[in-house]
Amino acid sequence: MSDTEHTSEFEPGEPNATDGHEAVDVFGDAEEFDLRPGADSCYKCSSCDTSCPVAEVDDDFPGPKFQGPEQWRLTQTDEDFEVDESVMSCSNCMRCDDACPSGVPLSQMHNTTRGRYVDEQMSKFSVEYWRNRILANYRTSAFFASKVPRLANVAMNFGPARWLMEKTMGITSQREFPAFATETFREWWASEGAAAGSRERARENRERRGEDPDADKKVAYFHGCYANYNTPEVGKAMISLFEHFGYEVVVPEQGCSGTPMFANGMLDDARRDAEVNVSSLSDLVDRGYDAICSCTSCSMSLRQEYPELFDFEGTADVAAHTYEAVEYLRIHEDLSGAVAEADVAGELAEEFAYHAPCHARNQGLDRQAVELFRELDGVDVEDVGDSCSGISGTYGWKEEKYDTSMAIGEEMFEHMEGAEGETGMTECPTCAMQMEHGTGYEIRHPLEVLEAALVDGT
Repeated sequence: MSDTEHTSEFEPGEPNATDGHEAVDVFGDAEEFDLRPGADSCYKCSSCDTSCPVAEVDDDFPGPKFQGPEQWRLTQTDEDFEVDESVMSCSNCMRCDDACPSGVPLSQMHNTTRGRYVDEQMSKFSVEYWRNRILANYRTSAFFASKVPRLANVAMNFGPARWLMEKTMGITSQREFPAFATETFREWWASEGAAAGSRERARENRERRGEDPDADKKVAYFHGCYANYNTPEVGKAMISLFEHFGYEVVVPEQGCSGTPMFANGMLDDARRDAEVNVSSLSDLVDRGYDAICSCTSCSMSLRQEYPELFDFEGTADVAAHTYEAVEYLRIHEDLSGAVAEADVAGELAEEFAYHAPCHARNQGLDRQAVELFRELDGVDVEDVGDSCSGISGTYGWKEEKYDTSMAIGEEMFEHMEGAEGETGMTECPTCAMQMEHGTGYEIRHPLEVLEAALVDGT
């Protein structure tokens, strides 16, 4: 049956996120959440400690080995053991997972231990708890700000307001808040010519490319919070690029990926959004869609952290069908060949200083932008090294962590300033914040460059 003969009543933008969805919660009962095999695999080589960017600049931080297998063993064997508060100094960069030669699930241990600390030891009346919860639930505050974006942009960056937030909530006044878009990505997507026409645009592009116009090429876009509220141009570039390659795109119901919640030990909040995301995306996976993310932290969360922490029905299927956007095109299309035949002119004909986010490295994607754009006329991309940016989502927004985040990012700043170009590139929105904050450079997403080369240039 062709796309034009499509008669299904299924609405991919509104899947049954609660109807008949059976969820099994495995995290709440620690006795059933056995990480002993992973803990026993640790032979104390300290590779994780030497790879930890926090431990490198903070002599008081005991490192991933202690936060992971050692604290986990203590919580299992000592009924009176209290989780060391230093677990809240872990930035959740997850570099320790990548460094461990024995496959110890370090970040999973950190997440569970951090969740235990917040649940059992952190006062729910403390400023720190509510500050962390507000930061972790960025999607909520961004939703309200997006209703009056111009007012929010002025108010959030008004000097006295930032000073007051630092003094009362511990949110650093050293950073400027990112601007909210006057039209969110989802508002644009719901408008005429976006959601309604994706199937037909994809069909036309398949025919233009000499492919079977009735081919079943379709993806579900998990845009995350930042592309929706702050940088809808990234989401628009992603849609344009995938439709150019003949993919029908749907944008399902979704909550936050949970990454900032994991980092702050707010696991109940993460579970709430994960249930919506897994149900929503698993419906689409069952119908032949793959899940695509433009943020590497979102893809990491759906691929790794969900299966580690939750056992909702469909979790494994969603994880197995989740991809970072550029990665997906590299796997399924001749993206390198298309880039080699293209060129970029105008404002995106630049020399870029590229930073690979830690969560991209954990997915084996740290070199893909450099390799991909090597043959693109009009663009030169220079890798600025393997250092962490230091911001780690909400970590660098906390007043007491700001200096640590900047110390971690110092190597990246130096490499960027030593690069030929004065424009940055990265897939992670918070890394982009840190790059801009530390250097003053404008930052672009690889999807924007690909759209300029392959779509705008045709």
